[in-house]
Amino acid sequence: MAAVLVTAGPTREHIDDVRFLANGSTGRMGFAIAAAAHGRGHEVQLVAGPTHLEPPAGVHVHRVVSALEMQAEAERLYPATDLVFGVAAVSDYRPARRMAGKPAKSEDSTVLHLTANPDIIASIGARKGDRVVVGFALQVVGKGGMEGVMERAREKLVAKELDLIVVNLADAMGAEQSEVVLLWADGTVEHLPCQSKEATAGHIVDAAIGLLRGGRK
Repeated sequence: MAAVLVTAGPTREHIDDVRFLANGSTGRMGFAIAAAAHGRGHEVQLVAGPTHLEPPAGVHVHRVVSALEMQAEAERLYPATDLVFGVAAVSDYRPARRMAGKPAKSEDSTVLHLTANPDIIASIGARKGDRVVVGFALQVVGKGGMEGVMERAREKLVAKELDLIVVNLADAMGAEQSEVVLLWADGTVEHLPCQSKEATAGHIVDAAIGLLRGGRK
C-alpha cells in the first residue's frame, strides 16, 4: 500500500474579505485521482481548494482556500508520502496586499498589484528522493499547435523534476470528460482518448503506481 498525496481544485486569492481571484477548476480530476488511488487500496490524503464536490469515501480530506494554505498543508503531509499527484489549478498570483472589509467601488480605474504564488509541485519535485511525483499541465493550443503544447510540457517536466506529466487542454476545465496525453521522464508519450475523468484517473494512477514499483522513469 502506498501513501498518496493529491492536491485538487482551484485556490482563491482574496483581494479583500469579499472579492477574490480564482479560476474555473472544479477539482473533478483531482477527486477522481484520489478515488481511484483509494479504490486500489492506497492511503490517500486529499488537499482540496474550494469546490462543490463531495470528497470520495475513505479519503482523508484537508480543506484549504489559498495557494499559501495549500502549500503549507502539502508540505506538512509530504514527509510521509510515497506518491504525489499535483492536480490542483493553483492561482499563479495573489494580491500583494489583502484589504480589510469590502472597500467601496471607485469610479476611477484601480490598479491591483500582484505577487507570484509558490510553485507547489516544483518545490516538492526538487526534493522527492525515491518518491514519484506526477504533475498536470493545462495547456492552450497556440500558434505552435500540439507540437508546441508538448514542448512546453516537456520543459515543465524537466524544470519541476517530475516523473510523469499529464497534459490536457483548457476546455477540460470543469468538464466531465477529457482527452489527455501522458509524458514520462524517459520521453515515452501515451495519448488517452476522450473519456470520463474517472476512467482517465484510473489509468493515470496505474501508470504512477507502476513507476513507484520500479517501472520506467
